[in-house]
Amino acid sequence: MSSSGKVIVVGAGIVGLATAWHLQEHGFEVSVLDRDGVAAGSSWGNAGWLAPAKTIPLSEPGLWTYGPKELFNPVSPMHMPLRVDPKLWLFLAQFMAQAFQRKWDSTMADLTEIDKVALEAFDELSIGGVEGLTHEGPFVIGFEEERQSAGFRKEIDGVSRHGQKVEMSRLENPQELAPMLNEQIQVAYRLEGQRFIEPGPYVQSLADAVVKRGGVIRAGAEVVHVAKGDRPAVILADGSREEADKVVVATGAWLPGLTREYGVKTLVQAGRGYSFSVATDIPAKHSVYLPHHRMACTPYEGRFRIAGTMEFRGPDEPFQQGRVDAIVSQAKKVMRGIDFNDRQDEWVGSRPVTPDGRPLIGQTKAENIYVAGGHGMWGVVLGPATGKYLAELMATGNTNPIIKPFDPLR
Repeated sequence: MSSSGKVIVVGAGIVGLATAWHLQEHGFEVSVLDRDGVAAGSSWGNAGWLAPAKTIPLSEPGLWTYGPKELFNPVSPMHMPLRVDPKLWLFLAQFMAQAFQRKWDSTMADLTEIDKVALEAFDELSIGGVEGLTHEGPFVIGFEEERQSAGFRKEIDGVSRHGQKVEMSRLENPQELAPMLNEQIQVAYRLEGQRFIEPGPYVQSLADAVVKRGGVIRAGAEVVHVAKGDRPAVILADGSREEADKVVVATGAWLPGLTREYGVKTLVQAGRGYSFSVATDIPAKHSVYLPHHRMACTPYEGRFRIAGTMEFRGPDEPFQQGRVDAIVSQAKKVMRGIDFNDRQDEWVGSRPVTPDGRPLIGQTKAENIYVAGGHGMWGVVLGPATGKYLAELMATGNTNPIIKPFDPLR
């Protein structure tokens, strides 16, 4: 493995760390800088789903039916505060402009190829020494009545139509696999071929692998500017400057502040998700999805993590307790054997959402400055594949067709 120079990766979430790991595969010396630390953002508290069958465009035609009513309802799963905020309103306008079947299909076609290789990319990390585990499905998809399932089944049909093989069957007794669901869940499906991780421990294992192979990871290193040049540099909040041969910006919802001047004009809006964990009378073994209530649930370190909501706010705005209370209110309707007063790990994370549902992966207008972000809810499942193909581009100059639709200069 010959040396190919030094790279600074800004951002220690799964996308930044996977990129660092693959850059090491190409012989680069890597330093990863993060304001807070490993998995401190949306890589920590999410549902940990490795579910290519659900890695789909967020903006879909149904938004025109339920979106206007839900968006400004403070307890709805999708929420935007009613305020004077031109950037937020511009994002909403562009997001809604994508909510047509033709545009959904276009984005889905572009996501399909990276969806197909997403799980293989996790296997590659495992073979390469990353000790974090991925857990096999099935996923349990539950509804209170048949009509609630129509939208979900349409999404799965759309995913299949674009070339993914999706195996799903009716589950006659949902409590057999998901004993925390109560009798209100009358309709259920078993979704095969998906996996999940425990996000915090998994991302830490990826960080450990990067360090074990000679990489440096620094917490408390807040990058406030990236300067172009033959040797680009990052400027830190303390005024210090560090140069490298190449820089990768993988800062999630904070990405625009470091990349806009280099031609990355696509809006990136924080779509904040909330989660917490609870104990269940019978230990959880499988991921559970309740589409009607927009709750994604996963076994997590002996407990059951319940995640939900899409809240369009600024990435650094305070935690909104009302969002967790709304999830609890909905969960109580369809779950049993849970003491919801014993909540742990209450969390909010800012997922980086683009209006067109496509990530931003590739080179900026500055020759040696690259970007990896904008995955929305799918940063975990697409992180390793993103890192693989971005590192390939940086090492060889060749853009793999899989990431070509995600050009950050589009």
